[in-house]
Amino acid sequence: MTPERLEQLLTELAAGRTTPAEALERLRNFPTESLSFAQLDHHRSLRQGHPEVVFCAGKSVEQVVTICERLAHAGSGFLGTRATEQQAAVLAARFDRLEWNALARTVALRPAKGSPRLKGTVMVACAGTSDLAVAEEAAVTLDVLGAGVERLTDVGVAGIHRLLAANEALRAADVIIVAAGMEGALPSVVGGLVGAPVIAVPTSVGYGASFGGIAALLAMLNSCAAGVTVVNIDNGFGAAMAALRILRGVP
Repeated sequence: MTPERLEQLLTELAAGRTTPAEALERLRNFPTESLSFAQLDHHRSLRQGHPEVVFCAGKSVEQVVTICERLAHAGSGFLGTRATEQQAAVLAARFDRLEWNALARTVALRPAKGSPRLKGTVMVACAGTSDLAVAEEAAVTLDVLGAGVERLTDVGVAGIHRLLAANEALRAADVIIVAAGMEGALPSVVGGLVGAPVIAVPTSVGYGASFGGIAALLAMLNSCAAGVTVVNIDNGFGAAMAALRILRGVP
């Protein structure tokens, strides 16, 4: 239930174009719809400005499809992260407008009327091509949920001139998400160049001593660039959601 759909329902009720019984039926699964394996939060859009997002990993194809069908029926469309090709294929057969991003592992069905667009732009930068999957998860999440997105790829500190060449684009962004593995130095460098909020995403990319992203995580947590925010390893989705909260405060 989006704010727009709720307002439309109340307007129809006040104008006598629908009855209280009909309105109650349309609100029957509001705010929570109970399934045998999940509790769908149809109130999320009203509380936080976006519908519930489906974490597809660990769920069966049937569970993912059922959840997505119920979200779509409520009119909000849906976004699923960490989806498998099998889950995406079954959803694509069910929904003609499904968007499957194999790199980001996301599935999305945008609302028929589109999502309200937020003011401001988020720059999603990644240190290397190997970090692209995490960066793209962030970029897709932002785009589907209404944010303007710019992408900056392969600008790690091993070739710092590539980052410096994009200084103008970095300074123009309202929020910057930086995904990096290995030693995780890129967010500190970006944080020293710009005044916008910087959200660092450590990735599990690197050789043995990177410990699956722990080295990058610790480096980002100990950044000497004041104010850099850090999310969990490979959590492009979490970085995007933090950026969305910041954008909603942009006048």
